[in-house]
Amino acid sequence: MKFAPDVLVLLGGPLEATPELVEAAGRARLVIAADGGVRHAEALGVEPALWVGDFDSVNLEDLTRWAHLPRMEYPRDKDATDAELAVQAALKAEPKSLLFAGGLGGELDHELGNLMLAVRLARQGVRTAVTSGPTWAFALVPPGLELDLEPGTPFSVVPLADLEGLTIRGGRWELEDAELPLGSGHGLRNVAVGPLQLDLVAGYGLVISDI
Repeated sequence: MKFAPDVLVLLGGPLEATPELVEAAGRARLVIAADGGVRHAEALGVEPALWVGDFDSVNLEDLTRWAHLPRMEYPRDKDATDAELAVQAALKAEPKSLLFAGGLGGELDHELGNLMLAVRLARQGVRTAVTSGPTWAFALVPPGLELDLEPGTPFSVVPLADLEGLTIRGGRWELEDAELPLGSGHGLRNVAVGPLQLDLVAGYGLVISDI
């Protein structure tokens, strides 16, 4: 799997620096740390260009280690998550792709918020993924998505709205112009047999894979 994000956003959730994630991080032309997500920078071998957030989850060690970084500091009582604040800064660079690292696991409300934010960005034309390292979630919106998965890699298509005209190529179980309603489990637990091609006419969801 090769995902080359224009922007890497470091979030504060659990993260394992897998080889695939380290490679993807190294391809980013802009790195933004969101609050406590800065702690993942060293493990991924990256230097954030900007540090944003309310800094309520940053310890003294991080503040000392990364004291030289430019900051955008916000009050704790705010109407956006640290991930959203990082995205506001990221969009100024007009990225075509964005990766949230450390965006899965941890607190459920933040995890769901990160996933829905990824879908929103994809609907705006920014290809977006969220990862913990071993697990990746790719936003799926029309016209579809291509993923270069190794044969044998498990993946699931999770509809977050009714999916219409879903075609899957490169999976053990393929679909042709199918409908997957919200809540359907029909797209779960598939396996890649080669490069994956998903075409979608309407709706939005996630492609989740353990890579």
